[in-house]
Amino acid sequence: MNICIMMMRSGANTKRVIDNINRFAKVLDFESHALISHKSIIMTLKDLKTKETYTVVNQIPGYTIDFTIVSDISRASWKALDNNWSYEKINNRLNEIKNKKKYPLWIILLTVSLAGAGFANIFGGDLLNMGVTFIATLVGLSVSKFLHHKAFNPYIRTYISSVIASFVATLGIIFNIGSDPHIALATSVLFLVPGVPLINSFNDLYNNHILNGIVRFVSGFILVLAIGLGLITIMLIFNINALN
Repeated sequence: MNICIMMMRSGANTKRVIDNINRFAKVLDFESHALISHKSIIMTLKDLKTKETYTVVNQIPGYTIDFTIVSDISRASWKALDNNWSYEKINNRLNEIKNKKKYPLWIILLTVSLAGAGFANIFGGDLLNMGVTFIATLVGLSVSKFLHHKAFNPYIRTYISSVIASFVATLGIIFNIGSDPHIALATSVLFLVPGVPLINSFNDLYNNHILNGIVRFVSGFILVLAIGLGLITIMLIFNINALN
């Protein structure tokens, strides 16, 4: 159950979660059956030796994308299967993965902001446009992290972060910073694009996990809508023409 929760909330698609559960179960001589939704899990394990079954129901807490956890658990499942790990060794390895040191916040803010500046460059912005995008992304992401820490609704959090990032980028238009300030505005909110749920939605639909695929697609669509509404809000307030 902990494996399933860790992988789901870290951004794994449903098929990958089930494959990993099955590998760990096989090592321990169990047969696993799981019903995984976006918010809860029902799992039944059958002991192949005693034929006894155990069913557990649990909730999935808030999603925090971390592909390091997903890849570490996947590697551990293959090693467990190849080397016939014991329950204690599997549990110890999972605890190591769970307690693995995260990247410091300042590194996340810096790298994502640099990525935003890179997008501005790709779309034809100069160094000043890249600088505005960097600052807008930095401020917007900081607000997003703060609201996440305060357990804000993810859609409201995305909208507020989009408004803040767009506002900072709009200052570049007001003061005519760079060769094309509108590029900074357009790229300032790209850090909010929900690539993981949208990609996972198509992956789930392809692998016949229809319910999870639909839920993830709708969730991703609402996040995209929140980003757009935040951008439009600032454009209406400051009367910015998108065609410029």
